[in-house]
Amino acid sequence: MDMLKAFTNEQLKEETPDINIGDTVVVHCKIKDGSNERIQLFEGTVIAKKGGGISETFTVRKISYGVGVEKIFPVHSPNIAKVETVRKGKVRRAKLYYLRSRVGKSSKVKELI
Repeated sequence: MDMLKAFTNEQLKEETPDINIGDTVVVHCKIKDGSNERIQLFEGTVIAKKGGGISETFTVRKISYGVGVEKIFPVHSPNIAKVETVRKGKVRRAKLYYLRSRVGKSSKVKELI
């Protein structure tokens, strides 16, 4: 059991991004195209955080051409280059799954001032 804990502790990132539910973030993902590696941006609202340790994840939702797109990102993944917080959200829930059924202005999260 100690070897498993030691291995997972090696894989943890030194500095984890400071993100909360309701924040609008830009996630810089490393994408491999054949032999090339590039960074692709994914901007959206954090609707959930889950787990802990090496298996900690956060879910980001955005609307792309009228269709809702959600991606689940592992916090400690080496494919995540950087996570920037664009704006802080003011929410009263731990999970914002209700945003899936909202359209237009009602799907926005108020900004924390």
